Amino acid sequence: MTARRTAPAFMGARKSKTPQGFTAAIFGAPHGTPYPGIDNRIHQAAPDAFRLALKEDALWLDHWDFDIGGTLLGKGISVADLGNLATTPKQGAKNRKLIEACTRRILDAGAIPVMFGGDDSVPIPFIQAYSGQSPIVILQIDAHIDWREERHGERMGFSSTMRRASEQEHVWRIVQAGMRGIGSAREAEVRDALDWGARLVTARDIHHHGVGSVLQHIPEDCDCVISFDCDALDLSQMPAVSYPTPGGLTYTQVTDLIAGVAAKARIAGFTMVEFMPRRDPAGTAAFTAARIAANVIGRLEKRG
Repeated sequence: MTARRTAPAFMGARKSKTPQGFTAAIFGAPHGTPYPGIDNRIHQAAPDAFRLALKEDALWLDHWDFDIGGTLLGKGISVADLGNLATTPKQGAKNRKLIEACTRRILDAGAIPVMFGGDDSVPIPFIQAYSGQSPIVILQIDAHIDWREERHGERMGFSSTMRRASEQEHVWRIVQAGMRGIGSAREAEVRDALDWGARLVTARDIHHHGVGSVLQHIPEDCDCVISFDCDALDLSQMPAVSYPTPGGLTYTQVTDLIAGVAAKARIAGFTMVEFMPRRDPAGTAAFTAARIAANVIGRLEKRG
C-alpha cells in the first residue's frame, strides 16, 4: 500500500510512509476506473503537476497568505505526502481497492485524506472508505452532476460518481455546485438526483446569488468531504481539462466556498480531479489548481 514518490512533497507537506501523527495526508491516484475506448492516462501526471506547481512557493511558508488570512501551516497543522499509489490505466477494480485502502489507512490514523487524481472516478472508492466513520456530507464542485447509472456498461466510471455516492449509507447529503452546459446527465439523471434529495446549485445561480446559495445547504457542524473537479472553474482560468466550458466559477468563488465550509462545518476530506497537464504548457492552470488545494489545507485547523 506504500505509495511511490515521483516528485517533491506538496507545498508544506513532509514525505512520509505513514499518515500517523499528521493533521492530513496527501496521496496521488493517477488512474481510476476506465471506460472502454476512453484513455484515462491523460490525467495520470496531474498529482505530480500539482506538487511541482508550488515547488517555489514552498520556500515561503513563513509568509502571510492573504487567501487564508494567515500562514499556510498555522496552529499546528502538519501534512504528510505519501506519494502516488501504484495504480494502472486499465485495471479499475485494482485501482479502486488501492484508493479505498489508502483512504481508510489515513482515516484510521486520525488524519484527513487529501487525494489528487486522476479522473473523476477516483472519488468513488475514496468516499466508500468513509463507511464506518461519522456520516458525511459531500460538496461536489463540478461542471457536471455525474449521476449516470452506467456508461459503456461500466457503473464505476467518472460519469457515475455522485450516483454511486448516493447509494452509500454513510452519505446523508449531497450538495452539488457549479454545473453548466452539457454533460454527464440527461433529463432522467437530473430527476433522479433531485428525487434523492441532492441540492443542485448551478454556476449561473452562484454568479447571480453568490456562494451563499451553496453554503445554505451545508449543515452546521457536519463532516464535509469536498470533491473538486477542475472543470468547475471557467475555461479562462482552467483550460487544462477534458471538457472546458464557458460560464464556470472563478478561483475566488471556489476558495470562498472552501472558506465557507470551514467556517460552519469540518472539512473531513478533499479530492481534486480531472486535470490534463498536456493542455497546460505554461503551468499556470496547475498553479491555480494547486493553490485551491493549498486553501483547503490552510482551512483544516477547525477540528473536533
